[in-house]
Amino acid sequence: MDFKHAIGFGVAGNFAGHLEQAGEAADFITVKTEEAIQPKAIFPFYVPSQTLNPEHQFLSIFPLSHNQIHFPEQGADNLQIEPEIALICDIEYSDKKVTALIPRFFGAYNDCSIRRPNAKKISEKKNWGTNTKGLSATLLPLTSFDLDSEIDQFYIACFHKRNETFNEYGINSPALGYSYFHHKLLNWIIDKMNTQPDLGPMNDIPALIEKANYPKQAVISIGATRYTEFGERNFLQVGDVSIVVVYNAKQYSAEDIAEMAKKEQFPNDISALIQKVV
Repeated sequence: MDFKHAIGFGVAGNFAGHLEQAGEAADFITVKTEEAIQPKAIFPFYVPSQTLNPEHQFLSIFPLSHNQIHFPEQGADNLQIEPEIALICDIEYSDKKVTALIPRFFGAYNDCSIRRPNAKKISEKKNWGTNTKGLSATLLPLTSFDLDSEIDQFYIACFHKRNETFNEYGINSPALGYSYFHHKLLNWIIDKMNTQPDLGPMNDIPALIEKANYPKQAVISIGATRYTEFGERNFLQVGDVSIVVVYNAKQYSAEDIAEMAKKEQFPNDISALIQKVV
């Protein structure tokens, strides 16, 4: 699948404790939510447009890769894997407002991020050029995003390899562990796509959708899981391998997945994302 004509969004703060571990909770102090578990905002990581304002032009660079992470040219001592599920959604509009998001596929995603404490927007930590985000080449079909649909059985695992050293990087987590999920999540994202303003760490989302000429498809990463102690304290270096796995926990155990990750070999019913840092 080619997603160069799709718009790319991420959800910030949809897994309890992740923002605190990533040192980003303070970015959202001024962001008001309706309930404590509500995500904080959505952010753009890719906008297919050649007419973006100068401060947003970096978002026009397509960042997705299924096998590489490009280490920032300016260097980074705090580059982290962010293991997530991504939804591939069709977008429906009426009068230039988003009226529906229809998830068609899901898969393993790496919202690889630079911890930039002085960044004004979330998006400034997310796209620094080609091959700076990860989406598995194996996407799994979704017949529904209702409660008890197939995605409910899936877990998200994450591993890190450096030479011969192998570590669990993210806590093995159920998809049902997301704070907002199913149609509650979709309805919240639709609202943000139609109303989110340029305020604090947030971008004006309706304006970016307009700049992209109302794309018909979106890649939406729905939030990173919590880190293990190792993942919270260790950052990516050139030569490392990042592995994010989205798997059916009724068919495979966590131990099965770890063994597959060590060998970097997975069957086709698992969405695995293996990226080398270059």
